[in-house]
Amino acid sequence: MLSIEHLTKTFGEIKAVDDLSLHIAPGEIYGFIGHNGAGKTTTLRSVVGIQDFDAGEIRIGGISVKEDPLACKRMLAYIPDNPDLYDYMTGIKYLNFVADIFGVSKEDREARIREYAGRFELTDSLAQPIAAYSHGMKQKLAIISAWLHEPKLIVMDEPFVGLDPKASHLVREMMREVCNAGGAIFFSTHVLEVAEKLCDKVAIIKQGRLIRSGTMEEVKGDDSLEEVFLELEAE
Repeated sequence: MLSIEHLTKTFGEIKAVDDLSLHIAPGEIYGFIGHNGAGKTTTLRSVVGIQDFDAGEIRIGGISVKEDPLACKRMLAYIPDNPDLYDYMTGIKYLNFVADIFGVSKEDREARIREYAGRFELTDSLAQPIAAYSHGMKQKLAIISAWLHEPKLIVMDEPFVGLDPKASHLVREMMREVCNAGGAIFFSTHVLEVAEKLCDKVAIIKQGRLIRSGTMEEVKGDDSLEEVFLELEAE
């Protein structure tokens, strides 16, 4: 589903991502962890085609992000760590706007909005302007919009920040549903306990370089993910 080969990105003299290679198969929830400034967000932004990169190749469903970015973007959804929504729109207008971009039919969008807004208990707020939403409500709206066109790959940067425990549990359920249907999830998080329970595979990045990756069992062994992460960070 997602292939990252020798990805490299520099900002001036700083090498934000250094020769990174990862492969995410259909059906996998893949966690991406590292300290602040390790290169996680740069990698995710490169994957979704909003950050250019200096070397390497990224393919989604076998298609190059550089050669055919539109085809790649049709297959994916991206939720940044701080979703930048249109505050002047109401929630429902924003969701219809996103559905229009991806060509979702009237019947499909209505059914999906009804389902996901209901699950997030956001239905009664969709008529309100987004400017009146709390941070958590904006995060829920961004998640609903990402699910509207049934993407094959969902990329998320710290998706659980700002969500209450009930909403966080629901997002984890939705992530697993996507993968059970043959999709894939690639997300960064600092919530290592969640990553340990949720992820099929995990990658740890430090100063732009991949320092460990594999199945959760391969990465953490008999220790907790937190213990392994802190040990690798100290080295």
